[in-house]
Amino acid sequence: MPGAIYAEGLVKTFGDVTALDGVDLDVPEGTVLGLLGPNGAGKTTTVRVLTTLLQPDRGKAVVAGIDVLRHPNEVRRSIGLSGQFAAVDEYLTGRENLQMVGRLYQMNGKAAKARAGELLDRFNLADAADRPAKTYSGGMRRRLDLAAALVVSPPVMFMDEPTTGLDPRNRQQLWEVIQELVAGGTTLLLTTQYLEEADRLAHDICVVDHGKVIARGSSDQLKARTGGERVEVVVHQSDQMTPARDVLAGFGKGEVKVEEHTRQLTVPVTGGAKLLAEVIRELDTRGVEIDDIGLRRPTLDDVFISLTGHAAEAAKEEDDEPTDPHGRAKSRKEAAK
Repeated sequence: MPGAIYAEGLVKTFGDVTALDGVDLDVPEGTVLGLLGPNGAGKTTTVRVLTTLLQPDRGKAVVAGIDVLRHPNEVRRSIGLSGQFAAVDEYLTGRENLQMVGRLYQMNGKAAKARAGELLDRFNLADAADRPAKTYSGGMRRRLDLAAALVVSPPVMFMDEPTTGLDPRNRQQLWEVIQELVAGGTTLLLTTQYLEEADRLAHDICVVDHGKVIARGSSDQLKARTGGERVEVVVHQSDQMTPARDVLAGFGKGEVKVEEHTRQLTVPVTGGAKLLAEVIRELDTRGVEIDDIGLRRPTLDDVFISLTGHAAEAAKEEDDEPTDPHGRAKSRKEAAK
């Protein structure tokens, strides 16, 4: 049975550019899917198709049990969406923005006002609640936009790079909000280039490149594909790198990588903590003084590099298709219809 978010064979082109080339997704209810990919990979286009803002050229999509193409208005009533750009009315106060969204979703005035107050407190915006949004900083607008997406506590949420532009404290706060939502049964599709974010929040991860899903699985499963453990050593003096390299070559299961400027040596290994203890003893026997040594597992960054050929960039993704600020700002009102 398909999950709360399901897509099969989604294709979308813009002229000669293929933004989506047969994307398949299946997100079980009450879980988080992290959608990762480099700039222009198709993440935002996927979100826009699933939230009814774009029609695919081919393929099928079902959200909250509703066919996206056949019943778009019903889908909009069942979802929340936070896009890459803050879609707030600059001339309304923060409080008025949230109350407006509540009224668009047919909440009564009292309920909309109470919900606005709750969200302003949750996102640390209470002190600026009655100031026009045009006086807000970029980070404050981002938080207000995220709060607006949560006004009606929808069963399915889409967040397109939600923490871009937030400082570490506010990012951590948003992660806690997301975890609370999912614990309460909300299903979330999250696009992000912060790999720590995907590692922390996502039950499953899809890596997208050139409009195709090129890998999927849990964080641990993807890391296992990249390779096993490795020993990293930083020697105290540069003249000790050669004997250290000889030691690591004797224990390693591959080539020893040497970084001269940091005096760091790295080698893939098997054997875990027991092998690390043996490496330390052998380095001591050879008289190699070390500043640091550790057993490291692959990170999601390692996975990303191995799959796409380069590191993720913590920057906003360029849109995959032409759009304008007015179209983005209008999307939340359209979703409330």
